[in-house]
Amino acid sequence: MSTQTYQITGMTCGGCARHAEKAIRAVPGVGAVTIDLAQGTATVQGDASQEALAASVAEAGYQLVGPA
Repeated sequence: MSTQTYQITGMTCGGCARHAEKAIRAVPGVGAVTIDLAQGTATVQGDASQEALAASVAEAGYQLVGPA
């Protein structure tokens, strides 16, 4: 199981962070996720593809722009 940190844009509050976290957790292959609102990052453990994560985050209204 790998760990990767991604930059996420569009999060402005704790509610946004929880919404983005829920979207990432819903992706098959995600084992754990930690959102850092101040840094605008998500650290994801698991084997989900960046494309699947980006699609789920976009559906939630944010943008996963790539590795941080």
